[in-house]
Formats: sequence, structure tokens, C-alpha cells
Amino acid sequence: MESIKDKVAIVGMGCSKFGERWDAGLDDLAIEAAYEAYEDAGIDLSDIQACWFGTVTQPVTGIGATHAAGPLKLHSIPMTRVENWCATGHEALRNACFGVACGMYDIVLALGVEKLKDTGFPGLGTGRGMDPVLEARRTAPGAFALIATRYFYTYGLSPEEGKTTIGKIAVKNHYNGSLCPKAHFRNKITLEQVLNAPIIAWPLGLFDCCGNSDGAAAAILVPASQANKFRDDPVYIKGLGLAFDSLIPHTRPQFDWLTWDSLVNSSHQAYEQAGIRNPREELDIAVVHDCFSITELAIYENFGFSPRGKAKEDIDAGFFELSGGLPVNTDGGLKCFGHPIGASGLRMTYEVYKQIQGKAQLPERQLKEVKLGLSHTFGGPPQVSAVAILGARLG
Repeated sequence: MESIKDKVAIVGMGCSKFGERWDAGLDDLAIEAAYEAYEDAGIDLSDIQACWFGTVTQPVTGIGATHAAGPLKLHSIPMTRVENWCATGHEALRNACFGVACGMYDIVLALGVEKLKDTGFPGLGTGRGMDPVLEARRTAPGAFALIATRYFYTYGLSPEEGKTTIGKIAVKNHYNGSLCPKAHFRNKITLEQVLNAPIIAWPLGLFDCCGNSDGAAAAILVPASQANKFRDDPVYIKGLGLAFDSLIPHTRPQFDWLTWDSLVNSSHQAYEQAGIRNPREELDIAVVHDCFSITELAIYENFGFSPRGKAKEDIDAGFFELSGGLPVNTDGGLKCFGHPIGASGLRMTYEVYKQIQGKAQLPERQLKEVKLGLSHTFGGPPQVSAVAILGARLG
């Protein structure tokens, strides 16, 4: 199997302000992200040869790539709408990469947009049970809470220890989000606030759950061999992984709630392409799918950031904080930056892209040296996980 490594480069990215964007519709958000990406890449919209557009809850009036073609005036070029649950933004990026890598196009746009605040759904409006027997009345907080209770039981954490452990993830991500001007939530919180917050699905409280946001993000991709014609600091695609389970995991006999095949397999695909053997040591940044604080903890262990059962030790040591060995969710993650489903994968890639270039918006959140980074989304049902690995240079 051939690798995507060093065949495609990102030469421009854009990201809207995330949040309750009552001031903007889908078209406005698409324009906000895409035009920042055009400016960043130093191109005009007429240079775009193809577009992959990701969205999940787009209204029926916008079937296809309507909300990209219309507002961005992308006429007479190939345009495709993609959707793959919470991995939709990464799916747009992945397909755009393939369009460039195969030699078909030289300049393409990957765009993700979502207006969750206009859907009328509480929560994300996704992740609810699809099977009338096996999943009746299941909710996303209820399902992910089961990961926490099983983890606490398996590794001998008392309820208080367990809730404190995942609470520290929420505190970290709120701190990181407070430094990010485009984030939905920019409020620092204390561990005491997390522990005393209203319970959504025990042990997940209010601050353990991501918000309901609007937003958009975009990327301009070109062949790696041409990247330096556009800028001195392009960012190269090193690996792309995507895994989809055929059956929702918790309906399988012997499923332990700790090992998620889609997480393990998607990360291994990307690691193999990028030549990564020890992600804990080789990655400089990771932006992962923290729909809930326990999800981030599970990802630590399924991605090889922490040994099995040892994430608590790394959390307590500050290993995943801005000053730690492997900073995770440096922009606040889904928890604070926001999770407009179709945009999230590209927004997370935007953070890695900016950190690699040394262009994080505030100096206090810019990491010292970032050569290799990972972005990730995880959704379903059943379960899908997408991973992108980006690097600062060829080779």
C-alpha cells in the first residue's frame, strides 16, 4: 500500500470565529474561512481547480455543495460534498489530498462548515442511537460516560479519583481555549468548578462536555513539489488514517469500553505512512477529539500517547499541558474551541498548521518548536476515526 507522505502540502488555511454565530449563516461562515485561506496562500478564487465540501446538518435546501459553490462563486469546477459523521472535516481534507496526489489537480480547496445552533437539536444533534432495539434512547453523554465508569473500575480509581482525573483535562482545555481568540469558550475554570458542576451523565458534568457551536475552516492544498512557489513555510501531509467500524462497539460481545478499534487502526495507518514508531516521543503536538473529557483520556491510551492504565500519571504530571512533553488540544479542543461537526477536522488541522509555522495567534500559546503534529476526529455511530499527521519539512 502506497503512502501519502510528502506528496501534498498545505499552503493556506482559514478558520472562522467559532461560537453561537447568530450574526452569520452557512454562506457567511464559508466565506470567512475560505477567504482567509486564499489570502494565506496568496491565491485568488479563480485559481481553485476543485473543491471538497464537508457538512453534516446542512438543510435540505443546500443539498450537494450549494453552500460552497454559491457564496464562493466556484463555477464550472468539480465540487463534491462529503459527510462522515464527526470526521467530516477530515474527510474533506483526505479527499482533497487524494485529488492532488493522483496528479489530477494542482490547487484544491477543502472546506468544512456547520451551523449547529440553527438545527433545533439540543446537544450536537448527532451520536444518538440509530437502532430501535440496541440503542433506544441512547445519548452521546450517556454512552461516553460508560467509558469513564469502566475505566475507573478497571484501573482501580475511586469515583473521586476518576472524576478529578478527567476534570484536570477540562481545566487544561479551558485554559488553552482562554488564549485562543477564535474559540467559542474563553473562560478559565478551576478543578473545584468542574467537580461541583451539574451532572450531565455521571461522572460527566457540565465542564466535561463540549459545546454546541457554529463555525467553518478551510485548507488550500497543492503538490508538495510546488509548495515553495506559494510560501516559505508550507506544511506537508505525512500520513492520513481513517477507520470505520462495521458495528457499534458496545453491541459486540466482550467489548471492554477501553480499546476502540477505529482509534487504534486509524492512528496506526497514519503512523505507518508517516514513519512514526513512538508517537509519545516523536509528535510535538496533538489536537484530538475531546467531545468529552473521558474521550481525550481514552485517546491518550489508544493512540499510544500513554501506556494502558497510566494516563492518570501523565495527566497529574502535566505531560499534555502547553509546557508538557506532548501538548494536547493547545487551542482548547472541541471542549472550548467548539465542535461544528463538518468543520472540526479542518479546524483542528488549522491549529497544527499554525503551530508548525510558529504563527499561533498569541505568543503565550505558541509552542517552542513544532516539527510534527497530529489532528484527529472521532464520531459515529457505528464508530469512525480520522487522523492526519503534518510535518514542517520534506523527508
